[in-house]
Amino acid sequence: MDSATRPYRSVLYIPASKERALEKARDLPCDAIIFDLEDAVAPDAKADARATLARALQDGGYGNRAKLVRINALMTEWGLEDVRALKNAGADAILLPKVNTRSDVDNLADLLEPTMPIWVMMETPVSVFNARDIAAHGRVAGLVTGTNDLTKDLGSRMRTDRLPLMMALQSIVMAARAARIVAIDGVYNRFRDGDGLRVECEQGRDLGFDGKTLIHPAQIEGANRAFAPTSSEIDLARRQIAAHEASQASGEGVAVVDGTIVENLHVVAARRILAKAQVLAELEKA
Repeated sequence: MDSATRPYRSVLYIPASKERALEKARDLPCDAIIFDLEDAVAPDAKADARATLARALQDGGYGNRAKLVRINALMTEWGLEDVRALKNAGADAILLPKVNTRSDVDNLADLLEPTMPIWVMMETPVSVFNARDIAAHGRVAGLVTGTNDLTKDLGSRMRTDRLPLMMALQSIVMAARAARIVAIDGVYNRFRDGDGLRVECEQGRDLGFDGKTLIHPAQIEGANRAFAPTSSEIDLARRQIAAHEASQASGEGVAVVDGTIVENLHVVAARRILAKAQVLAELEKA
């Protein structure tokens, strides 16, 4: 699938050390998978996890799901070996944690083929302050928000409205949009709380994120629903486009739908909604 049209509504973390989880992920309805060699794998299991993940990726079977491999930070004893083992194993991108500056991305880019995209964990106050510069790096294709680490470093409280994180969340979205790359929201830790997940997904969607990272398969349906266009949004988009085209054809210049003026910018947004809806409809048929 074209990376420009690929959806990222649901991005599920899978421990690279768990063969059963790697197998099950082949049939899960998530848009993307982060195969995690970092936080989800104990230090004494990292070498085996690396080999297990390499075999799973080479075996394939993950369909249209984007396959991202989160390696260990390059300054650790495992990072370089992760790169060597996984850079040609069939991943769609390498996800680099503990990034603070653009030079951290350079260090990984020097180890990869020029065609391999790099995604970046935005999980420190320094990374947020440098978000624009990091996102503008020519090899960076996506930003993944690490809200738990940000909360820890800020010394802030976990709040349902995420007010202490708002500056960071908006900075990450702004940087991604300026660079025209993907922005993914952080995880929702209470994986059995469907209502809480819905609220946080809707907040992330309204802020401009493309999707949400998830820690449990039970969260996939909620994220997919929240980050997909609704039937009312699709209907409005079609009517906005039709009204605008009719006004242009008649020479009136101004279109009105539901009592609201429709300008070019609304048409651009409407076309984006319909394009996303079409991609998702095609995925459901596949």
